[in-house]
Amino acid sequence: MFVLELTHTAPLEAVDAVLDAHVAWLDEQYDKGLFLASGRKNPRDGGVTRPRAADRAGIEEVAAGDPFVVAGVCAYRITEFTATRTAPALEPYRETLG
Repeated sequence: MFVLELTHTAPLEAVDAVLDAHVAWLDEQYDKGLFLASGRKNPRDGGVTRPRAADRAGIEEVAAGDPFVVAGVCAYRITEFTATRTAPALEPYRETLG
């Protein structure tokens, strides 16, 4: 399981200039069934996304296509973890240690 943490690397005005393209890209990922949740961090210096991904290379490829990354206004930190416990609604995503 992965968590994507997005951090702004440019002034907010530059980020906002690419925001519509980023939101359209997010919509595409949700339409593909790849993203489960996403949103802005508070304070607004980036965001967090919980994707569905089978491997790190796949999620790195997806993150590299974010218009924020393409425009050079944000960078991703990708964290992989094993979700051994979840709320009942997230049971399909529960993993076992291997």
